[in-house]
Amino acid sequence: MRITNMLHFTENHRFCVYRDYALSGLHHRMLTGIYQPMVGAYAIGVYQTLYQQVSGDRTGFSELEQQRKLFLALDLEQGERGRKLLVEQTSKLEAIGLLQTSRKYSPAADDYLYEYVLAEPLTPQEFFKNQHLVMLLHDKVGKYAVLALREQFYAPEPEEMQDPGLLSEDLSVPFYDIFRLNTQIFDRELEQALQETAPARETERHIDVTTKAFHYSEIIQRFPRGTSRNRAFVEDLRNNPDQMFEINKIARKFNLSLRETCRLLDEDGMFSEEGKLSADMLQYKANLYFRQDKDREQERERLFHKIAGVAKPDQDDVLEEKPVEMQFYLEVPPMFTAQCNQHQYNLIMRNEPYTKVLERFFPKGAVPKPVSDIFEKIDMNYRMPDEVINVMIHHLHVYKESSWTKNYIDSVASNMMAKGVGSYEQAVAYIREQTLKRSNAASGKTDGRLTTLPFKGRGARQQKPKIAIITDIPSKKPVSEEKLEEIRKLAREIDGKGT
Repeated sequence: MRITNMLHFTENHRFCVYRDYALSGLHHRMLTGIYQPMVGAYAIGVYQTLYQQVSGDRTGFSELEQQRKLFLALDLEQGERGRKLLVEQTSKLEAIGLLQTSRKYSPAADDYLYEYVLAEPLTPQEFFKNQHLVMLLHDKVGKYAVLALREQFYAPEPEEMQDPGLLSEDLSVPFYDIFRLNTQIFDRELEQALQETAPARETERHIDVTTKAFHYSEIIQRFPRGTSRNRAFVEDLRNNPDQMFEINKIARKFNLSLRETCRLLDEDGMFSEEGKLSADMLQYKANLYFRQDKDREQERERLFHKIAGVAKPDQDDVLEEKPVEMQFYLEVPPMFTAQCNQHQYNLIMRNEPYTKVLERFFPKGAVPKPVSDIFEKIDMNYRMPDEVINVMIHHLHVYKESSWTKNYIDSVASNMMAKGVGSYEQAVAYIREQTLKRSNAASGKTDGRLTTLPFKGRGARQQKPKIAIITDIPSKKPVSEEKLEEIRKLAREIDGKGT
């Protein structure tokens, strides 16, 4: 909480609390076992006190009350010392993603109102994937305590269920196999009433530090005031959905947190003098963050000796999905048959960033650095769309004769660019064409044209050139006996002069 003047934050100012969740037993255990060692018991007490301001069987807003109620509940001294202590504790909660504070000015009352928006604690799986929080916990309790805490929150799978020979079959019944909705009747009044009575914070409630789809309100609340020259340009994003879409697209592609996104937008050169976002600069800087996070993640994996499994495809994508026509469907590789069907797989290949798709094709998401560097070059230098890169990754995985070496991948990318491949459909058509040519070559079929073999390397032997052989030699002797005698005599004279 950034408070520069303590007279603007007193026990007489009013406040309200907003939350859209309810704490479970797992949440309470996470608060006391994980979050409390990081920020202290006093900060967790502030969180619990704010949580209780809304009735336990409801979600939404609490009533406006004076902050004196908080001071009394927390046994804080009503004065400057108590205010500073409350600001300090709420700042800790904000830093770890459990709280978001905003100040609103009321012209009618000529005074400030404070709004505390609470976020639910992360699940153990989500928490231990967040490197910032894990490193903070490591600094507080040590390496072995972190490993012990992680094991306490995870119930292992039965040994019999870990047998690789088990065959999995999805028996779940889809919604429309059971229920039939009457699509002929559309109640416009009901739709309008549901929209009007929806919670005001329904689209702004996600303040998790790992969220990848950010709203304008989230960015502007965390963006620095006054000291930033880009403040005016960021405020203009409210009326520019295209630029917000670009920011979310890049943030999702390179796993940027909200704090990292705001930090990048605050850097020089991120906006032009007219206030237009430089998407190339943002992508370049975001890629640097992504590479640094990769290196730190590898260090963390060595620390835990375990790597989190590949996540299943997300079902609720915030960004708009592009559909895929059935004639351009790719076959699902065997490693994904238990995770998604053919339709879901093609939607992933069409809409997900190549960085996420590449992680799915390697065991436990551990992409070798040389391979990551190759595709980074293709993305940054060749400006190849993600959906085309995804089809290339699918091709490299499915066709075993393909190579993951730099030269081969670079040659495929160059050939696709030379042929103008720029969309998902064109990429699928290109791959099918190349596959057909390979199968024809393997079966000995040709189309009558001269074919050239690819260069195999320095040590490869080249074929000898074919030399024409004269076969039409006449059977009769073209020279008479007298002429042959003269030739022999001339040869002997020449031979005699030579000796």
